[in-house]
Amino acid sequence: MTASASASAYGQARPGLFTPVLIGGAVIVMLSFAVRGSFGVFQIPIGTEFAWPRAEFSMAIAIQNLAWGVSQPAFAALGERFGNRRTIVLGALVYALGLVFLASSTTPGQMQLWNILIGCGIAGTGFGVILGIVGRAAAPEHRSMTLGIATAAGSAGQVIGAPLAQFLLQHMHWSGVFLTFAAMVLGSLAMLPLLRAPAAPPSPRPTSSSPPPWSSVPGR
Repeated sequence: MTASASASAYGQARPGLFTPVLIGGAVIVMLSFAVRGSFGVFQIPIGTEFAWPRAEFSMAIAIQNLAWGVSQPAFAALGERFGNRRTIVLGALVYALGLVFLASSTTPGQMQLWNILIGCGIAGTGFGVILGIVGRAAAPEHRSMTLGIATAAGSAGQVIGAPLAQFLLQHMHWSGVFLTFAAMVLGSLAMLPLLRAPAAPPSPRPTSSSPPPWSSVPGR
């Protein structure tokens, strides 16, 4: 098959709006932000159990947000260097590890320390990495809408996270909810097989009738 025929076939098979990449990326970012958006629900049960002032819990969330912002460029660079899929795996593992350690925290210092890991995990499974995959896999005419849908999935996760955490807290200890969320973050990795961007169209090769590119250089 010639290069022009391959490019034509690629154009005819151009992906639509709802691609597997978009669906997988939307699920991952939605679950990531669902967990992130639920932390405010834990302030009362944790503060009541340990008699911590609210400032300690608020500091932990502030540290989490700071770690999230600082680590986003690092995870973006890792995605460029090692691939976004591997970066998502790393982010999910860090995220889940932070949640597991958070479930066993008994001091404000421990909770603030493990929220550093959680913030880094949010960066590895959030918009910075997911939107890169989704945007590259989308057809040019669908790219804006695709990125909007993936962003909306993250917002939807923040909406459902707090009610989900509140429901779980009615049936288990807060540490068990954190462990459940850790399993949920790891479970989102089941979407990784969907995150395969379609192959790019082959570059056209010059035909034998085309003059070589150096033939137009003066003096040649």
